[in-house]
Amino acid sequence: MRFYRKIVMTMAICASASVLGPNCLAQDEGAGSAPGTEGQEAGFRSYLAAVRQRALLEGVTQATLDRVLPSITYNDRVVRLDRQQPEGASSAPVPNFAPYKARHVDASRINRGRAKYAELRPLLQRIEDETGVPEEMMIAIYGHETNYGSVMGNFNAPEALASLAYEGRRRALFEGELIAALKMIDKGVPQYAITGSWAGALGKPQFLPSVYLRLARDGDGDGYADIWRSEVDAMTSIANYFVNAGWRRGEDWGFAVDVPASFNRGVMRSLMSSPRCPRVFARHSQWRTIAEWRELGISPQRGFWPNDNMMATLIEPDGVGNTAYLLGGNYRVILDYNCSNFYALSVGLLADELRN
Repeated sequence: MRFYRKIVMTMAICASASVLGPNCLAQDEGAGSAPGTEGQEAGFRSYLAAVRQRALLEGVTQATLDRVLPSITYNDRVVRLDRQQPEGASSAPVPNFAPYKARHVDASRINRGRAKYAELRPLLQRIEDETGVPEEMMIAIYGHETNYGSVMGNFNAPEALASLAYEGRRRALFEGELIAALKMIDKGVPQYAITGSWAGALGKPQFLPSVYLRLARDGDGDGYADIWRSEVDAMTSIANYFVNAGWRRGEDWGFAVDVPASFNRGVMRSLMSSPRCPRVFARHSQWRTIAEWRELGISPQRGFWPNDNMMATLIEPDGVGNTAYLLGGNYRVILDYNCSNFYALSVGLLADELRN
């Protein structure tokens, strides 16, 4: 959703995230199509005819399809933006986290986040009481995804998703999201809401259409989950996403630590391979209890430890000799929102700054 310009360490955020943030927005936001050739447009219209049949089978009404599909054209610009994502850069060296952190956990984002936190405090406290998702974590996601609602994108979502699906590299993903967007329209979501990032992410939380249908929630009781104009609904929906992804009430996401010079990294290297975002998870060590990490000489920079039984994994995002982080199970929930270590670390660190 907002989100974070072409840094290789985003790990193909737009390719793998459940929600697509500002890394997935064009730097020069705009909705204008760049039409393809006459033959390409003919092929696109033929593809939309096939989509129409699938959508009908999945329950989208003919009236919605008659209104939406003829109005969209192939948008070459979103395809070019998608091709610029570093999804194939598995051999590229991983940069240090510190420069990314400096841009995303900066004074401006912290100060704006604290102001927004104060403004929404009664609401956030109620949501945390109900869900266990910390108030500051909702605001940190809000700040990273759309800069507190100021950058949500203005691409026509059905057109963008249809163009990306037609291009074909990830047709299953984008065609499914196109069908979901059509279902949203069929359910009465207004046209102003069906705009977002070039990858089809929508609203203040930058939910993909399928995520909106599953997890968006009405927080103010008006019968409509308006994640575009209602901060109540947006924060409630972010919290619901975290709960659905397995957030553990009262447990740290992670914290900064110092690693002793004697630490044996080879012994602690993870032997597991993740089917999702393997390069992201490959940077994590084996899991150990907090008590075991303490015995290995790891020390928390904040001066205190969480519960000895909490399980955690180690990451050293700036290399040996620099600040490292022990990451709990809730860190994996942030990664579920956007599968990038840099993203998840900066969300967690911003949340800590907002709480302090």
